[in-house]
Amino acid sequence: MKTKVREYRRAAGLTQQELADAVYVSSRTIISIEKGQYSPSLMLAYRMARVFGTTVEDLCQLEENKRIDDEENGYA
Repeated sequence: MKTKVREYRRAAGLTQQELADAVYVSSRTIISIEKGQYSPSLMLAYRMARVFGTTVEDLCQLEENKRIDDEENGYA
């Protein structure tokens, strides 16, 4: 899943460890999310969105990810 976590984290001037501490996960989790190797749970996405003052929909690029998923699965 594509996200804007790296973009928002850098704009906020946070390290991966600082973000991880703020949302109660390991820095490895943040690294994996930023690389698109791990999709955050709804609660983790919500926590990160709150840190950045945005929505889960924006942070996790839900519209774009839905479009990609629809195309890959023949729904579009």
